[in-house]
Amino acid sequence: MNSLDWAVLIAYFGVMIAIGVWSHKRVDNVSDFFTAGGKMPWWLSGISHHMSGYSAVMFTGYAGIAYTYGVTSFITWSFPIALGIAIGSKLFAPRINRLRSRLHVASPLEYLKNRYDLKTQQALAWSGMLLKIVDVGAKWAAIATLLSVFTGISLNQGILITGAITAVYCTIGGLWADALTELGQFIIQLLAGVAMFVAVVLKLNDKGIGFLGAWDEPALHGHGKPLVGPYGTVFLLAFLFIKLFEYNGGMLNQAQRYMATGSPREAERSARLSAALWLIWPVVLFFPMWMSPLLVTAKKPDGSDSYALMTEQLLPHGLLGLVIVGFFSHTMAMCSSDANAIAAVFTRDVAPVVSKAARAWNERAGLIAARVTTVLFLGLSMAVATQVNSPTFNDIITVVIKWVAGLMGPIAIPMMLGLLRPFRRSGPTAALTSWSMGLLAFWLVNYPINWNVDGGVPLQYQVSIPLAVSLILYILVGFLKPEDTPERLAVIETINTDDDSAAVAVPAPAGPVEDTVATSPTKD
Repeated sequence: MNSLDWAVLIAYFGVMIAIGVWSHKRVDNVSDFFTAGGKMPWWLSGISHHMSGYSAVMFTGYAGIAYTYGVTSFITWSFPIALGIAIGSKLFAPRINRLRSRLHVASPLEYLKNRYDLKTQQALAWSGMLLKIVDVGAKWAAIATLLSVFTGISLNQGILITGAITAVYCTIGGLWADALTELGQFIIQLLAGVAMFVAVVLKLNDKGIGFLGAWDEPALHGHGKPLVGPYGTVFLLAFLFIKLFEYNGGMLNQAQRYMATGSPREAERSARLSAALWLIWPVVLFFPMWMSPLLVTAKKPDGSDSYALMTEQLLPHGLLGLVIVGFFSHTMAMCSSDANAIAAVFTRDVAPVVSKAARAWNERAGLIAARVTTVLFLGLSMAVATQVNSPTFNDIITVVIKWVAGLMGPIAIPMMLGLLRPFRRSGPTAALTSWSMGLLAFWLVNYPINWNVDGGVPLQYQVSIPLAVSLILYILVGFLKPEDTPERLAVIETINTDDDSAAVAVPAPAGPVEDTVATSPTKD
């Protein structure tokens, strides 16, 4: 990097902070901070939904998969995401929007105390927050790894720089700042991605390699196969189910995008736009990664530095800075949206249960708590990021694929399936059994069993077995021990009814603590 690249990067950071300051004026209460008051246009929500699913892991971990295996990086990652969101546009997006408009909640998990009970809500809230800290920690480590390649600064310095800038704009501006910065980041990534695509095509031509003929090169032998290595059919199917839940709300931040739109119809359109972007745009981003074995030799065994090395070699200064900004844009988009989602869960779902004072917060106090929680979450995730390459977490892609994908099912299944009428018989017993046994299955498969199997348990089973255990138990326990009380049925009908005038009134759950927490409506 030279002074021109640094100027581009510093200008980008300045614009992100400026957007946060401007968005601050649009945030008057907790609803504005967490769900944009339900006033976000569907197209902005869709772009924000799309951008908040990326991070620099794509340019490190998935770049390594593309470098090693080829097109399976697209087939087993962005394609199942696109398909999952497309399915969720009908199945989940309208129902999640009604959580805000009908039940007046500001957190995606807030409805669970009525749908199940307080214990279930707290179990999912605490485990979801802890998983997110690890997940976002991996994202900080990924962008810091890229920054170290270009600038030579240490991993910890890179984590501190990116985390601090993100903390400023997402803390003061809330979801509005997240969405507007993600729009700007999308435009930047569009320019950077096209620039890198063109640079690779030109370099291949210089080597006498045609656009399509590249696949016949010996270095890319087998790279055109859709399913190779550990990324086989079982992995693909498991990943599709995981992403169906994760990218439609299971990881919380995407659920907020559906909640932020003005109506269920707009939430559906938002999801369809995001699905289309996931199907088309990653192909442009992945093509240079697929060609990377022809242009560079990765220094790291997993190939995770291949894209950064290629960028340094192919792009002139200025454009190099733009691509580096693109790396930052994806990571900051995801991490800021995650921070906002976790702040919503803590201030709306956890704090009122553990603190009597929190149950008496007014709008101003709640907004201050939301901002403080956002900063604390970012600080914790940054601390975890410094340990991502330790023996505990192994490496970035292991954290993202094994930990996040493997633990997603047990947390997301009760939350997401609880929205649907066919699962109305499944109550708190089914939810807690599904959650706890899924977590136990993850631990058993990834540790005791993995240690005692020659060569270890294949990755596809590490991520699929916890999901299968959770799904089967959620349905089975609901059938054997139905807990479809009138109160719970009323919640389900309210979420599933199209006509506002036909929506069923939701009775408040019994119990002094639950009453206090559940009946504090959020302004829309």
